[in-house]
Amino acid sequence: MDVPKILLTGRPGVGKTTVIMRALALLERPRASGFYTRELRGPRGRLGFEAVALDGHRQVLAHVDFRSPQRVSKYGVDVAGFEREIVPYVDPTARPEADLIVVDEIGKMECFSERFQAAVWRALDSPLPLLGTIGQAGGGFIARVRARPDVEVIEVTPANRERLPAQLAARLRQAYLQTAVEARP
Repeated sequence: MDVPKILLTGRPGVGKTTVIMRALALLERPRASGFYTRELRGPRGRLGFEAVALDGHRQVLAHVDFRSPQRVSKYGVDVAGFEREIVPYVDPTARPEADLIVVDEIGKMECFSERFQAAVWRALDSPLPLLGTIGQAGGGFIARVRARPDVEVIEVTPANRERLPAQLAARLRQAYLQTAVEARP
């Protein structure tokens, strides 16, 4: 059985992160490592984005007030902070206890980091299942990941987002069971 490498895509705000978090909640025993992103909002509206490791560790990834040569729209990106505080959660060599890698998201901001790209590639090459999100469009690293034959890209839509968490959890659970059988002497 192939280990699932599943990346969700879809328009902003459709519920990709929610699908991932609900799928994780349905799994009985994940020792998952990775991160998800969330918006930072204030009285002026959206101020930036925060990367949150699954253990709760947080790092502001991008903010309207950041001065940085790496920018996406009005947001400056803190590449060094992201690499220091979040990227190790994605790297299977840094998290040997993990049995699932979560990457929310492989997008423009995250891809400013070459260390992130290398960690994601190691996670995709590893025997661990991977669940994440990826931009709908993009060249370079995003296009290379989408083109991998072992990666399945699923579009999240209003029509499928309610049933996807259970489907994803079932597939990941099956991968855990298969791994346990193969590991037996």
